[in-house]
Amino acid sequence: MKIHNKLFLILFSFTFSIIAGLVVLIQWSIGQGVIDYVNAKEIKALEPLVTKLAKQYESSASWDEVIRDNKSFRRLVEAELQSSQFSEFAERPSPRGRSMRPPPPERGRFDMKGPPRPNDIAHYALLDKNKQPIRGRYLDELTYINTPITVNNIVIGYLAVSKRDNLVDGYELDFLEQQTDYLWFIAIAAALFTLLLTFLLSRHLVSPVKKIATGMHQLTQGHFTTKLTLDRKDELGQLSEDFNTLAFTLAKDEQVRKRWLANISHELRTPMSILLGELEAMLLGVREPNTQNISSANDEAMHLKRLIDDLHMLNSAELGGMHYTMQPTDLTILLNTIEQKYQVIFEQHTIKLYLLNSAQYANVEADKTRLLQLFDNILMNAVHYAQCTTISITAKNISKKGQSFIELSIEDNGVGVESSHLAHLFEYLYRVDGARNRQEGGSGLGLSICKHIVKGHNGEIVAEKADLGGLAIIIRLPTI
Repeated sequence: MKIHNKLFLILFSFTFSIIAGLVVLIQWSIGQGVIDYVNAKEIKALEPLVTKLAKQYESSASWDEVIRDNKSFRRLVEAELQSSQFSEFAERPSPRGRSMRPPPPERGRFDMKGPPRPNDIAHYALLDKNKQPIRGRYLDELTYINTPITVNNIVIGYLAVSKRDNLVDGYELDFLEQQTDYLWFIAIAAALFTLLLTFLLSRHLVSPVKKIATGMHQLTQGHFTTKLTLDRKDELGQLSEDFNTLAFTLAKDEQVRKRWLANISHELRTPMSILLGELEAMLLGVREPNTQNISSANDEAMHLKRLIDDLHMLNSAELGGMHYTMQPTDLTILLNTIEQKYQVIFEQHTIKLYLLNSAQYANVEADKTRLLQLFDNILMNAVHYAQCTTISITAKNISKKGQSFIELSIEDNGVGVESSHLAHLFEYLYRVDGARNRQEGGSGLGLSICKHIVKGHNGEIVAEKADLGGLAIIIRLPTI
């Protein structure tokens, strides 16, 4: 079953159950209210009898003198109710326009023989001040309303009238039947309205879900340009925005993947073509297999090996295979080691190295071998490609979001990089100058490896414009 049908059935069943329950409850409440009203009205009609009994008791000081037997008590009650709707002897018009003859007196109302359904009619009794029956009919299984009879503010007895549990005839019964008909008519109308409202509401809720499901199906088919336009401010609207973000990310990753495959195939094909061309030329006798030609072929083979090694390292980093042996490392000592290590290379390329260390805390949790590889990639890029004469390494302590870092800034005064390229320098096989050949531009993987090494140390690396005029590589590592 589709989610639209499920949601519709759930909402309609729940709402219909509430409406049916309310109808039954309201019907019961109206019925009880009408019965209570009839009982109260009957008590009101007997108030003159209470006054009359009090006056007669005051003159005789005894109930035996006032009411000698049940028949006399019955006649008193009948005489008081004769002109009211509770009279069983007077003819009264029907509220529906038909004539109603007064029913015959019910047996057992005042004598001791009970009727088949005593709750449907009223029973009357006279009680003494201790609520003990004196005259009339008083049944233990019925509930009575006791009206006190007082003389000089002293209770001398009670007039007890039983409560009716049902209406057998009269205006109130017709009113109750009429209200029941109206109530069920309203219930049916409400159910039909609920049916329509539930259908529209379920469609309103499920419609964006269907669009999102369709969009997800498009993504599984590789259509990453799919975009949802849901003008909603709820969770489904947020889900559609997340869907668009996911689609954009997948489209971008797909472009990166295609560019990656194209660049890799190009980078591998170029040295392989040159190597095969030189070997084929020597095999055909076009070129002599002397030391110079073999050395040229070996250079291409070594370039191919370095590229494959870099690709393997990046793949290991992506898969979590680049392992780190972390231990406390003093970067001050490490920077002094780097200065001595590259002194000869810098002198050969007429480059001056300046080391400015103002950091008071230089201890980090790091893999010393990986950090040396990090600095080697950055410094060799500056030596071979930046065309610089000065390189400065600055170290200082900073605080960021409550965490202490040591910031290393490696700057040069070379040709630099345009601002539009800075954010892409750490991407795979990215070259600033597309026309630069691979001898001048390298493999394009060195800075990508640097990014993975820094990330493995829970740090961050960015590229900025250098104050010296060239490129600045900023590395931030958390201190111990």
